[in-house]
Amino acid sequence: MFENLDTINQWLDILFSYGTIWVYVVIFAACFIENIFPPFPGDTFIIASGALVALERLDLYFAFISVLLGGIFSVMVIYYFGKNKGYEFFKKKNYKIYTEEDIGKSQVYFQKYGALILIFSRFFVGFRSALALAAGVGQYQAGKMFLYTLISYILFTSLLMYAAIAFVENYDNLAVLIKTYNWIVLPLLIIGLVLYIISKLKTQKDIQE
Repeated sequence: MFENLDTINQWLDILFSYGTIWVYVVIFAACFIENIFPPFPGDTFIIASGALVALERLDLYFAFISVLLGGIFSVMVIYYFGKNKGYEFFKKKNYKIYTEEDIGKSQVYFQKYGALILIFSRFFVGFRSALALAAGVGQYQAGKMFLYTLISYILFTSLLMYAAIAFVENYDNLAVLIKTYNWIVLPLLIIGLVLYIISKLKTQKDIQE
């Protein structure tokens, strides 16, 4: 969708015809949905937001705030689910990919390295929602969760939007930037998931032996 220039132009023209406010609403919604229903391409909307700022169709401040609010709100929803419901749920199910032992490890890791993990959580593409859930299940402090997630969003969003603003002079460059980003992220996501599954299966096999 976002690599087709005609589609981009048509979509934007329709959306802007209803008022710029709706563009900010869509950005907010996209960044919210990304964490609730991965792998929705929320980062693509961040890049597009930066491009629209560069094209003077959006205000930098409002676009940035829309990304932060949508993303942080959804992360905290996942976190509170993990904190209030996740511990008993995963303990009872004892899934192979997230066992009762893993829950204990999550608590230890977040107590020791929670700040570092969460500050860079937005850069762990494909594992962002899992980290928020693990923080909740591990009973990590809500105030720290919010603060470090906010810092992570500010860093990551600033980087993507700056790249889009600096790179984009027209929609051709926007399409190239998005396509390049997807080419880099998708293989990393697949590799990360495969390595994690292999690691868990190997651990289960060692335990059975």
